[in-house]
This record gives sequence, structure tokens and C-alpha cells, in this order.
Amino acid sequence: MHPTNEVFPSQTFPDAEGKWNLRSIGDRTKNDSLLGIIETGGCFADGIRAATGATVGHRTLRVKDLGKVAATFTNLKTETSLRLAPKPDIGIRALAYASQDNRRYFAQLQGYQVMPDEELFNFQWVELRIPASQIISHQNARAICSHCGEEIINERETLVNGVVLCRTCAQGGYYRLI
Repeated sequence: MHPTNEVFPSQTFPDAEGKWNLRSIGDRTKNDSLLGIIETGGCFADGIRAATGATVGHRTLRVKDLGKVAATFTNLKTETSLRLAPKPDIGIRALAYASQDNRRYFAQLQGYQVMPDEELFNFQWVELRIPASQIISHQNARAICSHCGEEIINERETLVNGVVLCRTCAQGGYYRLI
């Protein structure tokens, strides 16, 4: 549910997506056996979190904002990865599965909840370019950046000519000092 207590259509198909991926790559026995990488933020991300139990706080949910409503799920035990993306015409398809509610928004909500998986999503078995274990990393690993002096956690430091740097100092960050 959205913070304004509204449910958005893009929050309902992650529920189907999350359940489908769990059937496909193996049910989780605990929250830390699945890694989800979502390709956009917003209500889709909230839906994925609710459907799978993966969270940013547990380091089992990552946001790689590519502006796409898609997600890749990796079984951390087998490193098997499945990418799912809603079909481009999913909104139109959903209307065929809805009751006679003439409000498009509510009709889509209904349709997404009953549509067969193959009508909802495109599926791709993929291989992560970076091993999932490296993405998750070790939570207790710590280093200090030699340039800014800030702590770096979870093995995110970079070595440049043998000097430990944070990624911001090594590569530039999303901000600049003023």
C-alpha cells in the first residue's frame, strides 16, 4: 500500500511476480536466501518488498534505477537468476480479466491479480555480471577511506595504487562539496 493509503496497480503485479519467482528459483526458507534487484524505485519497489520479504535493510533488495519496471531474483544458494518484466501491453491485457468496472485503474488492479503469469510477464534466465555473494558482501567488513576519513562498510572500498578509498573519492559521487 502506498503511504497515502492508496493501492497502485504497479504494486499488485509485484505480488504475482514475487510468488512466481519463488516457485521458479526455489522457495526461500529464510529471508536471506533470495536477492532481488529492482530496476526502478517507487510503488513497484514497495510491491516487490511486500511480495518477497526482501529488504534493503537485510541487504537482500537492491535498487538499480534504470527506469524500468523489472526485477531480477537470484537464489543465493544456487546463484540461479530470473529476470521478470511486465509485458508492455499489460494494462490493456488486464482489462480483459477484470469485472465490468469501467474505472480503468480499478479494472487493472483486478486484472493483475487474476492474470496467468505468461500474460503478465516476460521471463529471462540471466547470469549476474557480479556474483551475488559479492553484491551481498560481508556485513561486518569495515575500512576507512584514506582521503575523506569516512568509514566504508560491506566491502565497498576501492584500492587505488595500494591506497584504500571510498567509491566517492575514487570515482566521484552523486554529490559535490560546495
